[in-house]
Amino acid sequence: MSRARATTMVIFDDGRGHLGPMADLRAAFEVRTGMHTTARRLAIFRPRTLAGYWVPAALAPLVAARADAPVNRLPDEEIILCVNGRLALPDDAMEMSLGEALLEESSGHCIAACLRRADAAYFLETGELSERVVRRSTGQRRLYRYPWDVIASLETTLAHDLAAILMPQARVATDLADVAGDHPVDVAPGATVLPGVILDATAGAIVIETDAVIRPGAVLSGPCVVGRGSVVTDRAVIRGGTVVGPGCRVGGEVTQTIFQGFANKAHDGFVGHSWVGRWVNLGAGTTTSNLLNTYSPVSMRIEPDGPRFRTGLVFLGSIIGDHVKTGILSRLMAGSSIGTGAMIATTQAVPATVGRYAWLTDRGEQCYRFSRFVETVETVMARRNQRPGPEYIERMRTLHPDPA
Repeated sequence: MSRARATTMVIFDDGRGHLGPMADLRAAFEVRTGMHTTARRLAIFRPRTLAGYWVPAALAPLVAARADAPVNRLPDEEIILCVNGRLALPDDAMEMSLGEALLEESSGHCIAACLRRADAAYFLETGELSERVVRRSTGQRRLYRYPWDVIASLETTLAHDLAAILMPQARVATDLADVAGDHPVDVAPGATVLPGVILDATAGAIVIETDAVIRPGAVLSGPCVVGRGSVVTDRAVIRGGTVVGPGCRVGGEVTQTIFQGFANKAHDGFVGHSWVGRWVNLGAGTTTSNLLNTYSPVSMRIEPDGPRFRTGLVFLGSIIGDHVKTGILSRLMAGSSIGTGAMIATTQAVPATVGRYAWLTDRGEQCYRFSRFVETVETVMARRNQRPGPEYIERMRTLHPDPA
């Protein structure tokens, strides 16, 4: 078999992941799983080789509307490296011989395959490898399958992402911030660090991207990332393992949490070991539990009518889907899953599993009327000078139990 390096890469979503509400409005490779999305991580590892994406048909219009490469259309090259978009960390095991595929032993799912164009088309269209493809397996868990896999591997993934970009010439405004520790601290040009900020790089690097603002009195502990245009509010405590995606406003106390982007948690309240979708608004005092009183591993349901899974994690907070809104003083239990578009306005503890478009009050649960939901989405996004495209609205409609 040839060991020629494939110069063309297609990242695929095989539809076999169960990432809960985080994958409702995006492909599996579009979720932020560290500093980057998994697709971005793969593109950095194999620069100048990304030639396309492959996704389930239901997601194709939505993904194509924002993708930086063709969707569900193969490039003309004869040799194509197909890489699973749920791959947590890329490495040289991806560089395989032509006609060879690497499988995850525990699941049987394909991690990557170097295929001729005809075999690649067959694989991506059917999900099955041709009989002539040579298969080899790895006993190591390599693919994200459940939401808690992302939380469990965040420390390793974030360290990988930071090492890939950093950081021999890290920049920090030491005249404005108190800096501790020996790890790199990188403050991008155009970012603002106001007086009274403490940047603690004792345990890991800190990255503050362009147009981000760190308000007075905030404490940031590495490893952590504050994305482009995000604001860390006054006296916030951002602990290690936290990734604040672009366009967020984050305050209070946060640890080991990923914000996909354009989310608001501007007020006091604790969020830990959680995964927060886009356009989420967590009302003042909203708090997640991330530890059971018994210190036992957390179990959770991803869907209200789905099975309960043993996550194996002692620390696990909430998985919060896109466009979720919580009222003041909302309490989310360890291992909660809050579905896309849910509106939480109850004084009681929030149920551990909330379905898509649920409207919860002390009077009970109703369904968030779709037309009213879209009006709110358009209002919220307009505040950031954005608007939902027709593909986005249609995808949200297909997820709604009563899309009239």
